[in-house]
Amino acid sequence: MEDKKTKITYRDAGVDIDAGEKAVDLIRDMAKSTFTPQVLSGLGGFSGLYGLKGIIGDDPVLVSGTDGVGTKLKIAFMTGKNDTVGIDAVAMCVNDVICTGAVPLFFLDYIGTGRLQPGQIADVVSGIAEGCRRAGCALVGGEMAEMPGFYDDGEYDIAGFCVGLVDRSKIIDGSKISAGDVLIGIPSSGLHSNGFSLVRKVVFDAAGKNINDKVPEVDNKSVGEVLLEPTELYAKAINSLVAGVEVKGIANITGGGLEGNVSRIIPGGLKISVDWDSFKRPGVFDYIQRLGEVEEEEMRRVFNLGIGMVVIVDPSKAEKTIEIIRENGYDSKVIGHVE
Repeated sequence: MEDKKTKITYRDAGVDIDAGEKAVDLIRDMAKSTFTPQVLSGLGGFSGLYGLKGIIGDDPVLVSGTDGVGTKLKIAFMTGKNDTVGIDAVAMCVNDVICTGAVPLFFLDYIGTGRLQPGQIADVVSGIAEGCRRAGCALVGGEMAEMPGFYDDGEYDIAGFCVGLVDRSKIIDGSKISAGDVLIGIPSSGLHSNGFSLVRKVVFDAAGKNINDKVPEVDNKSVGEVLLEPTELYAKAINSLVAGVEVKGIANITGGGLEGNVSRIIPGGLKISVDWDSFKRPGVFDYIQRLGEVEEEEMRRVFNLGIGMVVIVDPSKAEKTIEIIRENGYDSKVIGHVE
């Protein structure tokens, strides 16, 4: 008589194919809501198709960027709120791509998790879809990977990939920047998605704060609300700007701070001078600095401190630049110059 052996399934190993299919069904309409006429494929195939005919210029150049959300995700896990970090995923990629003057075309995401929970994934993708709508680009596909034992239960990681298009003759690379040009700062929405290892060290480890504690510096909102404020998406403002003004340089202010990121596009022999008193610092930065007694130099090296994007133009173009940015919803101002 033969021994009956237990038949082990993929679900027994921690991977639920049915849950994966349910998740795809939940997010299908979210992705479709971002489609532009150039999208030639639906969701669920092996790849996304996107037509380039007639979009921009005579010599189109593809521009690509990839990034993740980083340890800001830990705040989402702590709060159970997963519908905004997808906006961050899109913004971290799109805001880089538009620094060349490119129009963002489409976005793909990757989500890895220990145990696939369709509702949670749907929340994450709802944020991704919202980010794509704000940026004017299409969510043409993505990947969900269920990896039991690799992530803690309820946790996940997100990475994204964006492709944009710019005419070769209109690429913005900083090469035309010269002494006397002005830096125009566009406000951030707060921390964006950088410096969260330091934020968590200060707020939770050193100060012992709870996710529901209030932040006096930010209208007494909860710690969770303040830290999860989504990254601003600047695509529509920047695309409107480069269509109306000669922009010499654009810098996305991420990890490394204002000076570190703007310096990346400044030609050799030049440097920038920032007037740190020219713009208002959001309260979240005062809160972090106060709790952790963080040195001002360290704050400037790690955080955007209230400026999410910097554009560099000739002084004669400053007024027009500020006007166009204001028309797109941002109260920008001159915050420094090139010397």
